[in-house]
Amino acid sequence: MVTGISVIIPNFNGVKLFPYTIHTVWEALENSGKPSEIIVVDDCSTDDSVSYLQQNFPQIKIIQGSSNKGFSQSANIGIEAAQYDKVLLLNSDVKLTPGYFIHQYKYFDSPDTFGVMGRIIGWDDELIQDGAKYPSFHGVKIKTSGNYILRDKQIMSNGLYSMYLSGANAFIDKEKFIAIGGFNNAFSPFYIEDYELSLRAWRLGFKCYYDYTSVCQHKTSTSINKSNKKSFVDIIYNRNKMILHALHLEGIRKLLWYVQLVLESFIQLTMLRWRYLKSLRLFLSSSKEIRLAKKRFTVCTKDCKSSRSVNEVAVFIMDDIKERSIIKF
Repeated sequence: MVTGISVIIPNFNGVKLFPYTIHTVWEALENSGKPSEIIVVDDCSTDDSVSYLQQNFPQIKIIQGSSNKGFSQSANIGIEAAQYDKVLLLNSDVKLTPGYFIHQYKYFDSPDTFGVMGRIIGWDDELIQDGAKYPSFHGVKIKTSGNYILRDKQIMSNGLYSMYLSGANAFIDKEKFIAIGGFNNAFSPFYIEDYELSLRAWRLGFKCYYDYTSVCQHKTSTSINKSNKKSFVDIIYNRNKMILHALHLEGIRKLLWYVQLVLESFIQLTMLRWRYLKSLRLFLSSSKEIRLAKKRFTVCTKDCKSSRSVNEVAVFIMDDIKERSIIKF
């Protein structure tokens, strides 16, 4: 595979963002000193995204979808088309700093690195939106929202383990991405797919990192919230959390999760919270996709000669930081 960087930008109606973002990506790529390309996978936009890119950035490769497929499928299409061995999956609402890639290549000196994400700060401020992802549980349920950094930021130059790589800025090894099956389309149109991909990578023996010195700026959830009602977003989010647990919990922990799911569903029913019950219905209708994904994972465990449990991954990360002073947020 050719050495270089392919930046993959899934896009839906992001034309208003491009004047602020695309030039920052080009600058960061030029400063990397590597051969590079930008691929925009347009998810059937209804604005002028495609024509704007064609007129202003003719060097960008555009892949146009015939229907709206969502993040997972768009990302898979773009990464499959990438000509270089390292791929930055980037949200259309993210600006890169000029030296973004400079500190990231060192992680790939280790053959078991799946990928690395950088520090995400606000679009207009220095507030950290995303740190390294902290592994935590609520009962047997996997929590997906915890961040951490070291209290002494001066000693973070070697990076931190991260439970998952944010899909907003995941810099990954294309060969490993393809080998483990890419994003699971059961999570379409959005949410949790980045956690599930990274957890799958961890369980198959790879590692994910967070680099504090690589900085990008993010307009939070712009691409999702502007085109979807909150009720729909909530339904999909809860469905995808259920799929995540069904795919990756095992043994007694999985049994207890199903018990917890039944109890929570009963409580939601008594409180007339129909969104949650819609999520449950969609989850149950995904049973075939879940079975197929588990079969594919079993094949990968044999190819990669690794099958860690979720708990083993969490313990590995927590053991690495247990003697350090951290800030959770």
